Amino acid sequence: MSGQKTVTPSAESLAATIKATKSRGLPPVEQWNPPFCGDIDMEIRRDGTWFYEGTPIGRQGLVKLFASILIREDENYFLVTPVEKVGIRVNDAPFVAVDFEVTGEGEAQMLTFTTNLEDVSVAGPEAPMRFVRDEKTGEPSPYVRVRRNLEALIDRKSFYRLVDLGVHHEGWFGVWSGGAFFGIIPSEDLPQE
Repeated sequence: MSGQKTVTPSAESLAATIKATKSRGLPPVEQWNPPFCGDIDMEIRRDGTWFYEGTPIGRQGLVKLFASILIREDENYFLVTPVEKVGIRVNDAPFVAVDFEVTGEGEAQMLTFTTNLEDVSVAGPEAPMRFVRDEKTGEPSPYVRVRRNLEALIDRKSFYRLVDLGVHHEGWFGVWSGGAFFGIIPSEDLPQE
């Protein structure tokens, strides 16, 4: 490339491209294979706030638009359009599950989570929950898959509600959803009353 400089797209150009190609529902990002164009100064913080060039993105519609073109490859996150792919930083998970509804009980229980961006996910084999314990404090960080391989961090109040629904099963304390059991902590690690 004789002296040609690669120009990294801006958030504005990404938004314009995706608006031009948007149809109903989520864009078919898994069908797109654009060239990597570099990283942009965009970050999703642990609390679910999106930042561009150090400033929070205040327009929820714009955040939802960016979230609709978000993909994850291994531990890296990208925004993709049919013609460009740019890297962004994600501090933990790209979404936060801020509430959930419970239907049924026991093994037939269904937990339907809603994220900070109004995505809905029913926990089960296709949308598993996982619980990661901090090695030092033992505190769990709970997650649920939202779509593709993107997860939401389950907020504290929702996690406490999950614990209230917890039961013991095969040596684990956890919750049922969608016919699957999700272990939160080994039963033997719970304080005895």
